[in-house]
Amino acid sequence: METFKERYSEHFLQRFVEIVHEHTDHFDERLFHEQVYRNDWQELAFKQRIRRISEALTAALPLPYEQAVQLLMQIAPQCRGVEYLFFPDYVELNGLDHVELSMKALEVLTVYSSAEFAVRPFILQYPIGMLRQMNIWAQDDNEHIRRLASEGFRPRLPWSFQLKPFIADPEPTLAVLEQLKRDSSLYVRKSVANHLNDIAKDHPERIAEIARQWYGQHLYTDWIVKHGCRTLLKQDHPQVMQLFGYVASETVTISNLQISAQTVPIGGEIDISFILHNEEDIPQNVRIDYEMQFMKANGQQAPKRFRWVSRDFAPGQHEMRKKHSFKLITTRKYYAGQHHIHLYVNGVQVGEVSFEVTDAR
Repeated sequence: METFKERYSEHFLQRFVEIVHEHTDHFDERLFHEQVYRNDWQELAFKQRIRRISEALTAALPLPYEQAVQLLMQIAPQCRGVEYLFFPDYVELNGLDHVELSMKALEVLTVYSSAEFAVRPFILQYPIGMLRQMNIWAQDDNEHIRRLASEGFRPRLPWSFQLKPFIADPEPTLAVLEQLKRDSSLYVRKSVANHLNDIAKDHPERIAEIARQWYGQHLYTDWIVKHGCRTLLKQDHPQVMQLFGYVASETVTISNLQISAQTVPIGGEIDISFILHNEEDIPQNVRIDYEMQFMKANGQQAPKRFRWVSRDFAPGQHEMRKKHSFKLITTRKYYAGQHHIHLYVNGVQVGEVSFEVTDAR
């Protein structure tokens, strides 16, 4: 499977060069390739390659910023997709002293790739002006620009630096998210939910309060609230659990919790199964999570909560089965040793099983 960084193939970059040549003679193709492929190109990660390409573009396009960014806006419709994140990155790299023009450029460029990363240095340098800009973007007709109003200001946006002033005080951005809580675009709603979830990591009670205020007003808003509270749900926050109807009940029980093997090698997988009993005569709203106690390098254990299912369960018995993989991934390193699984139903631990993880065969 092709990784993001591998999308920057020689063919891709040559095609970009051809597009630039269609619009200007002020482009040094030889210098561009030299700057891109210098030294450690093969070792660079995706975002590092984005910055390398925008630096090479800066060197190879010897035009004043005002002219160069106009050129990028002109050719942007021919350059769509995540690969062209170096267009907004060019603005970030060169345009911090040209705020008005740079905001116009990011409005255009975010439609074809995304300006969520490029806008963040402007936020730190011009917080008051960028909050005004956020309010303007939140009212735009284009869903990509409305999304930028939320996504660019996320305090803990993955793959980017944290916006510490808004981690400390999220109220200015919450006021803007209020404008987007019924947005017709799922693309925008996902961003608003992720933004709320970011804030919940530092201000859980504030997001619990927002959830109570927003929930039940509109179908779109309800979706945002539920997804925006996913961290609080994993933490079994009592007010949020109650808001969504996940209440402990003596008539929802489990039996026969088991795993498919007592040992699993790193790279393998394990089956978890049990029987859920709804002893009422009516359906009951049930949220099921499981918490894996992972072994760390220092011999201690670190918990990680996983969502299993959340839905209404009819009266009677329900066989539940799920696989958990220990295949190697970039975001987690596994260590041999004893692991534990804690099963939770509506925020209450109802069972535990243990097994051994071994080194890969």
